[in-house]
Amino acid sequence: MNVAEAVGGALARLGADTVFGVVGSGNFHVTNAMIANGARFVAARHEGGAATMADAYARVGGGLGVVSVHQGPGLTNALTGIAEAAKSRTPLLVVAGEVAAAAVRSNFRVDQAAIAAAVGAVPERVHSPRTALADVTRACRTAVAERRTVLLGLPLDIQAAEHPGPAGRSAPSGPRFAQVPALPVPPAAAISGLADVLQAARRPVFIAGRGARLSGAAGPLLELAARCGALTATSAVARGLFTGDPFGLDVSGGFATPAAAELIGGADLIVGWGCALNMWTTRHGALIAKDATVVQVDVDARALGAHRSVDLGLIGDAAETARAVDAELEARGHAASGYRTPDVAERLAREGRWQDVPYEEHPSGDDQPGQAGDAIGGPRIDPRTLTIALDRMLPPERTVAVDSGNFMGYPAMFLDVPDADGLVFTQAFQSVGLGLATAIGAAVARPDRLTVAALGDGGALMAVAELETAVRLGLGLLVVVYDDEAYGAELHHFGPGGHPLDTVTFPPADLAAIGRGFGCAAATVRRPGDLAAVADWLAGPRDRPLVVDAKITRGRPAWWLEEAFLGH
Repeated sequence: MNVAEAVGGALARLGADTVFGVVGSGNFHVTNAMIANGARFVAARHEGGAATMADAYARVGGGLGVVSVHQGPGLTNALTGIAEAAKSRTPLLVVAGEVAAAAVRSNFRVDQAAIAAAVGAVPERVHSPRTALADVTRACRTAVAERRTVLLGLPLDIQAAEHPGPAGRSAPSGPRFAQVPALPVPPAAAISGLADVLQAARRPVFIAGRGARLSGAAGPLLELAARCGALTATSAVARGLFTGDPFGLDVSGGFATPAAAELIGGADLIVGWGCALNMWTTRHGALIAKDATVVQVDVDARALGAHRSVDLGLIGDAAETARAVDAELEARGHAASGYRTPDVAERLAREGRWQDVPYEEHPSGDDQPGQAGDAIGGPRIDPRTLTIALDRMLPPERTVAVDSGNFMGYPAMFLDVPDADGLVFTQAFQSVGLGLATAIGAAVARPDRLTVAALGDGGALMAVAELETAVRLGLGLLVVVYDDEAYGAELHHFGPGGHPLDTVTFPPADLAAIGRGFGCAAATVRRPGDLAAVADWLAGPRDRPLVVDAKITRGRPAWWLEEAFLGH
């Protein structure tokens, strides 16, 4: 048995149950060894797609994401997906071939470890046949226990060498890395300090982020919120964590409803639970009142106060900290209605969803700034009207994967999600083009749910090759393209200044025909009645993807765009 075979077997035992990738000569043998030991291999059409599929799979499935790529260009092709995963603290293992140390003139030679470190991933390597299994174990442990994206380099000469011992030596079974170890709660004095500010608050708001989602903190946070009268909100990536809470505000930040923004802005105490409280979640601080007390709870000490100053910072797991503070308040006999009043409940029942917010329909003949009207004729549908209609049609058990672009707020906020796994939001790197691969990875992880890929036309065409992957896998994927024939964010940001826009606008494309060419079902939507094709597809058998080319109105920017560009 050579090292490649031994490493592949060890990876399968350590949690590589599903592996995404593109196979070249440098990762051929190790990938086949993982398959031989029970792993499922999902072949993508581009390494960038493969990395993002593995990222989304890990986010939705909760386990170790694994992507396998060739050395050199295989790794560099995957780099944007790796950067997104690293910034999102996804437990992702990138298994990559690597040029042998002696092959100094190889055209594949690049400093792979430096590339990984440059985007925030942890570089690891199989150093020798003797240490191979220990090296693999260390890489997997780092990925899962520390929630890091790890590059495991496999030099070709070491892969081909004879492995000196039994494949199982030094390789524990997968369950050892199945869960992140529970972290200790903050010290008693810190718990008491948070209890003090909660007791003093009259209008507290909890904002839960990625850390709260990962720690399974929904239950403890809801119990604590009920005890102290706090309203609950999330960052965008944790949307769905408090689904069903009558005092839930949904998302805080640029995607917040007018009611949510007003109530968060009126809080006298904001507690961020595993939440960065960055510019997106606080609207550059505008959602936090000047006299509000701000508390932040996070397992990472470096996160405390990183984006804004806080009055109290606690290092601890969100779920365990919430339980400890709840116990402290119970011991004190504290219970308060706080912000949880009948008036607030009634307002949220009436205005708490974007679907409830009245809007004036965009005229269907709206033109893009600086452009003539629709070249191929026909009306256009308001993206809000489109998304609300889809929300009413789709089954409640769904996963929504959203790409980046001017359109992104519509599916992210007008499509309801059932829980914290319902929205897969690969936006930490803010790259256009990841949405389709995100949806494929999520659909592989959760085949029991309908997965919706919400894309702009720019992102759809960047990633269009992965439609073949979705068809080949037989995924019942709903691909909705918000087609404004432009990079809409740039169009609306620079258009009012009179800048030339021909670099960010494009002629019409028949995306439905492109979808059919890949083997998808397809429909073009210009008016609500055209969505009958979606209803027919939903009725079954849903054995192939449906591409919806939605020709959306394009004369006005999304409501959150001006706020978003303040960070650029």
